[in-house]
Amino acid sequence: MFPALTGSSVDGPLYRHVVDLARHSPAWLDGLVAVWSAYGLAVFALLMLVGWWRARRAGADAAMTALAVPVAVLAAFAADSVLKLLVREDRPCRGLGFRTLEACPARGDWSFPSNHTAIAFAAAVALYFVSRRLGVVAAVCAGAMGASRVWVGVHYPHDVAVGAALGAAVAFLAMTAVGRLPKDLPQRLSGTRLRALLVS
Repeated sequence: MFPALTGSSVDGPLYRHVVDLARHSPAWLDGLVAVWSAYGLAVFALLMLVGWWRARRAGADAAMTALAVPVAVLAAFAADSVLKLLVREDRPCRGLGFRTLEACPARGDWSFPSNHTAIAFAAAVALYFVSRRLGVVAAVCAGAMGASRVWVGVHYPHDVAVGAALGAAVAFLAMTAVGRLPKDLPQRLSGTRLRALLVS
């Protein structure tokens, strides 16, 4: 394992600036950001469901691509979790002692990279392979998710940046690999018990 990373030496001043801005912002804004930070990942699940539902009407090929989206997201989450265990960076809210909007996670819940951001950007990239419109909507939501994690005080900006890059890269590789599967595979799977997942 790598030695524990001191995140404050990377972009601690920027983190302090964002958290200070959050402390002086209207309560309604902080409330919206906190709710999004905590529960916004549900929106990506909904977008994946919409993408799959629409893809079924387009045919088995499109539906199979849509079904690969959550797999790509899980792969990104796994890669992010492994990197967390290797780097072991303490949460900024613990190391710097700032009062933050969200309660600081327990010790051992490492900060680098951001799981929420990795999941969000993985979903956005993977959804783009299904529908450009859904991909763009998800990308905007992913950017909001990453920003919210710094705003509520549980991540440094570099945690979010690396989480976004990792999630996007893993999802791109996963979805590219799906595109290289045998062309007749969706049709063959349509003749099995998976038919209800692939065609409407």
